[in-house]
Amino acid sequence: MKLAISGASGKTGYRVCEEAKANGINIRLLLRKSSEVPDSLQSSEQYIIDLNNQQSLDAGLKDCDSLIIATGARPNIDLTGPARIDACGVRNQVKACMRNDVKRIILVSSLCTGKLFHPLNLFGLILIWKRLGELELENSKLDWTIIRPGGLNEEEDQLNRQSILYTSRNTQHEGSIPRRLVAKTCVEALNTKSSIRQIIEITSNETTKQISMEKALKTFKV
Repeated sequence: MKLAISGASGKTGYRVCEEAKANGINIRLLLRKSSEVPDSLQSSEQYIIDLNNQQSLDAGLKDCDSLIIATGARPNIDLTGPARIDACGVRNQVKACMRNDVKRIILVSSLCTGKLFHPLNLFGLILIWKRLGELELENSKLDWTIIRPGGLNEEEDQLNRQSILYTSRNTQHEGSIPRRLVAKTCVEALNTKSSIRQIIEITSNETTKQISMEKALKTFKV
């Protein structure tokens, strides 16, 4: 497998890269021109892309079998970011996958995506634009999985005490999860065939019984 990861220098993206690499997956980091990656990824293949440039996306995805989209708008005074990155940027990546025969695609989205009345929407209606990005993927013929994590945190210590709560779409409305566990979930989804064409919401805590994604998916209502 040759896995491309966009947003590879982001707080979630670089962790996705590290987890994929730790699992022996051949990775390619898709980066913005100004991106910096940690020392742990310096030896990995890197390619500069522009989410609005078809040629750069096609070149970045050449010879890849799968893509994890970890791009996302950051809080900024420029409120156009969510529309450009979470909607148009995802759409452009989906179309690039279709042009380049990249069959498997995983999108890191957000809990409460699609909700209008939510505090996060003060940042350029981000949850609305994220939902439009999701729909581009859902309406494609690709083998997609959408991961919707709760509030992201930087916790790296005592991750073994945290268990992931996997639920189907529009089930969880609050909660948090370390970015590292989101990264692990993305890699687990790659290896879980039953996650294809599923929206999976995830948070973590110390009380949920620890089970695999595959086992959790069997409880989802169709």
